[in-house]
Amino acid sequence: MTLFRYRILSDGALARGEIEAASPQEAVLQLQKRGAMVLGLTPARGGRLLSIGAGGPALRRSELAEVMRELTSLLGAGQDLDAALRLAAEEAPSRRVAAVMRRVHDSVRSGSALAIAMQREPKSFPRLCIGLVRAGEAGGDLAGTLARLADLLERQRSLAANLQAAMIYPAVLLVAAGGSIVLLLTQVLPQFVPLFAENGVALPASTAFLLGLGQAVADYGIYALITLVALAILVNRLLQRPGARLVADRLFLRLPIIGSLAREVVAARFARTLGMLLINGVPLLAALSVTEDVLGNLAARTAVKAAAETAKTGHGMTRALAAAGLFPPRLLHLLRLGEETAQLGPLALRGADMLEERTRLGLQRLVALLVPAITILMGAAVAGIISSLLLAMLSLNDIAQ
Repeated sequence: MTLFRYRILSDGALARGEIEAASPQEAVLQLQKRGAMVLGLTPARGGRLLSIGAGGPALRRSELAEVMRELTSLLGAGQDLDAALRLAAEEAPSRRVAAVMRRVHDSVRSGSALAIAMQREPKSFPRLCIGLVRAGEAGGDLAGTLARLADLLERQRSLAANLQAAMIYPAVLLVAAGGSIVLLLTQVLPQFVPLFAENGVALPASTAFLLGLGQAVADYGIYALITLVALAILVNRLLQRPGARLVADRLFLRLPIIGSLAREVVAARFARTLGMLLINGVPLLAALSVTEDVLGNLAARTAVKAAAETAKTGHGMTRALAAAGLFPPRLLHLLRLGEETAQLGPLALRGADMLEERTRLGLQRLVALLVPAITILMGAAVAGIISSLLLAMLSLNDIAQ
């Protein structure tokens, strides 16, 4: 038998302790039989965090939303949970989805609750999903909970897709602009060097600078690219450390334009997740713990963790969130009002709606500014190169006359 330390979510509260078991899987099963959600499991004598999930393929976020919507439709049509899971596995769009749903179906048929069956597939079902399903089963409204969960997942996917789509065109334009300038410097300008050398033309300073720059790019560009890639790998590894990641995430959220937009995205995700958990009956401390996991920014996660510690003392969470300086004042006002009127869940969702709309408008304005800005800068750079070349050609013409 081996002694394991565990971290679980039980009856809406976080708990830690130790348990003896022959293997990590057996320890997890013992904790799940108590109705607990296993968050972490480590050997009592130290070591790395042990995997608590089943192997095999995992669901993508888009597939997870579709599965939740399918289960909602089947349960709403009068099917029981066993039949709904079986049909979801049979009608799955891919083998990967079918494999996951068959494992969930087998767990439910063996007597496990749906939340516990999903908990055995942590790569496919995040804590947010498991927490909502557990609350839905406890409240007797599983179909309604799954419908709201599907809406939440689709909103998150839509917001992420909008962010990615908004950045594609500026990124492509930036790459095209950079490639055009490099092509002019390394391929076009050098064609005129023999002409100038044969006629003994004294090149203007701007032309000489651009020719030198082009030669440097041609000679050392590949080494510079390799250095940048190596630097990116080094920075990525450095950011794996919590301290460095926390500093980087805080700095990112403080950037002038991008940082402001990122803060609204993080705040919208926080408010949407928290509100959805609360209106489905999840206690505040458990909801904050789950919400912390869905925030990708470590600075925001630290702020939410501090808010949870403040809420434990009965002083509310809004003061700690405001002290972090990361969340918009309007959202903080709504959350403070929600705490005072016992309407925290609905008001958090109202704040999420407001922030998501502001994010959408902010993205539109950002793209509207980026595209002409990149175009103007590209035009100015190309015009500068052509002007320098024309100055040298004029000097050559003066000598000919």
